Amino acid sequence: MESSNLTSLPEDDEQQQHQQNQKPPSLSAFASLPTRPATQSCLQKYAPLEWTGLFDMEEDVCIPDSNDVFHVYMAGTEGPVVFCLHGGGYSGLSFALSASKIKEKARVVAMDLRGHGKTSTENELDLSVEAMCNDCFAVVKAMYGDSPPAIVLVGHSMGGSVAVHVAAKRALPSLAGLVVVDVVEGTAMASLIHMQKLLSSRMQHFSSLEKAIEWSVKGGSLRNIDSARVSVPTTLKYNDAKNCYVYRTCLEETEQYWRGWYEGLSDKFLSCPVPKLLLLAGTDRLDRSLTIGQMQGKFQMVVVRHTGHAIQEDTPDEFATLVVNFISRNRIGPHGVEIPGLHRPSQPQQ
Repeated sequence: MESSNLTSLPEDDEQQQHQQNQKPPSLSAFASLPTRPATQSCLQKYAPLEWTGLFDMEEDVCIPDSNDVFHVYMAGTEGPVVFCLHGGGYSGLSFALSASKIKEKARVVAMDLRGHGKTSTENELDLSVEAMCNDCFAVVKAMYGDSPPAIVLVGHSMGGSVAVHVAAKRALPSLAGLVVVDVVEGTAMASLIHMQKLLSSRMQHFSSLEKAIEWSVKGGSLRNIDSARVSVPTTLKYNDAKNCYVYRTCLEETEQYWRGWYEGLSDKFLSCPVPKLLLLAGTDRLDRSLTIGQMQGKFQMVVVRHTGHAIQEDTPDEFATLVVNFISRNRIGPHGVEIPGLHRPSQPQQ
């Protein structure tokens, strides 16, 4: 049957008449503007990113005579070891973007502390500074035996406290440097009374990883979308009962340890017998001990502008540059401080 033999529907006639009567739109000053491209969808913009290409490998470090297994991420093949300790509620992947830059000049090891990330311990809620210090010693011992390479401890927030306590114990003979990121005793102690309210005000449940990443950026806890896409997923776990993602670490249940993280931190920091660098995010103020110490030249301090609390995530390139420059300025090599003119015997290839 030919289409010419078909009678047109009334609706078609009305539509044709409407199109004939419709006048062309009048030209305006905006007619030459290009159409706005479609914005990137939320799922694409906040989709999780893999850490591969940033770190080189991951490993589970089993601690002898215990059921504790610590997850570590590693990068680089030469130079001293930059041993990174993350803050409370974060994970080792907090240092992923900066590690991709630091590994060009040094080795990087970032561990998931107990109760965090992919680490598994017998007591996940024991976040006492003593327990976490012992964890660090145990991981270094398990990885390097009795002859560890030169180590530069880098700690952010709670991890900064752990790094200071580890260094102050003077039980790590190969320790060659200490970098503390955005934690000062006076400010930290004053903020403890607000911590429970701050934790309870966070969004507690997420329907997807994309939503969690989006919230972390829009909520202001992280300012670098790419870093959030790498690090946020390991700070969560899926709750089958609630059918959603929740936080991996129950920080609210560890309040009994908070004061121990920061009490006496300034004096311990100043007592550490290695070169020290304190990185602060903008407006933090030094307490009396640190102010005097800085005036006496006992440590280097850098205030990093345009960043939030997680400096290593928000400005990873600048953070990496500061760490590498610190290592270079203090002549820290794979075996410790390198003295010009003193040549160490070459190590046999394994």
